[in-house]
Amino acid sequence: MSLVSSADLLYMQQAIDLAKKGLYSTKPNPAVGCVLVKDGVVVGEGWHQKAGQPHAERVALANAGDKAKGATAYVTLEPCSHFGRTPPCADGLIEAQVSRVVVAMQDPNPMVSGQGIERIRKAGIEVLVGVLEAEAKQINLGFIRKMEKQLPFVRLKMASSLDGRTAMENGESYWITGEESRLEVHRMRARCGALITGIGTVLADNPSLTVRLTDNELAKLNLNQDNCHPIRVVLDPHLSMPLDAKMLSLPGRTILMTSLETVERSSEIVDAIHAKGVEIVAVSAENDRLDIESILRYLAEAEQINDVMVESGAIVAGAFILSGLVNEIHSFIAPSLMGNMAKPMFVLPGLETMDDKINLSIQSMDRFGEDARIILVPKQTTLI
Repeated sequence: MSLVSSADLLYMQQAIDLAKKGLYSTKPNPAVGCVLVKDGVVVGEGWHQKAGQPHAERVALANAGDKAKGATAYVTLEPCSHFGRTPPCADGLIEAQVSRVVVAMQDPNPMVSGQGIERIRKAGIEVLVGVLEAEAKQINLGFIRKMEKQLPFVRLKMASSLDGRTAMENGESYWITGEESRLEVHRMRARCGALITGIGTVLADNPSLTVRLTDNELAKLNLNQDNCHPIRVVLDPHLSMPLDAKMLSLPGRTILMTSLETVERSSEIVDAIHAKGVEIVAVSAENDRLDIESILRYLAEAEQINDVMVESGAIVAGAFILSGLVNEIHSFIAPSLMGNMAKPMFVLPGLETMDDKINLSIQSMDRFGEDARIILVPKQTTLI
């Protein structure tokens, strides 16, 4: 087994930087980058831009042409070994007669993991695996979770005052955080495949739940106005969605998650909602509370969603926290105080003693204008 050189680290980092260009546009595929190097010179590079389009390796090989022969290929994810909408990238590297392949991480899909690497090795090509693996995994957290657990990666976003309040007692909440924070939230929306909220938020705020970025901002993300909007998912156990809700007339799909019992007893309402072009999905429920794991599994399996963002009120946010299925909390905190009568960030019934408290780890902190964002990871999570 060959040792990792400083050049390996340098070129793999370059491949990772290329992969990041596809963070917003490749869903449901992973973001992947590839760099081809020969005699210390980059002869080709590529990144996967969109599902159905050529993978990073194929782009880099086309870019390199005959120069790919004898080159080292740096790839952020194991080259695929199966036919999908594009031919296997492992075969492309073999046919191009590269001399060495350096892979950051194996494919997390247990059905195919290692097969691309094995195919390349059997062709007599040296393969080195695990270079900057941790950095490569950070690019595709949602894809990895879906492959390993059949669940999407869940980011819970909250905007609050310094004293942890999200709206005044009368419901007024525009705007707690500043323009820079709100712009970042729209970028977060553009990255996720689905945006989840509760019917309470719809009734109180009549939100759009769309991505509102300029054409120039979207172009930087390899998106446009037609393909930037995540699926809007509204948790609506009683099918209380107003037919004149703002989101129903806006671009993008809307799915109402409800219970089978509600669907069976509400045929007229169901017909009226369907007439608005809105989809209804029945999931497991108990005492009018929709099962969060069922919701997430549906999105991962039926909709092929890698990443979801939860933007909701305190009840839904608290339910997601208690489910143990939140992977990251993005807390945007404004330098203001709203008082003890204002609405809290979370409703968390059952937390009565210090032993009951939910502990979090701070992953990172940054600033947007005058606001702070803290990204936290729950320490106590489900074993799923």
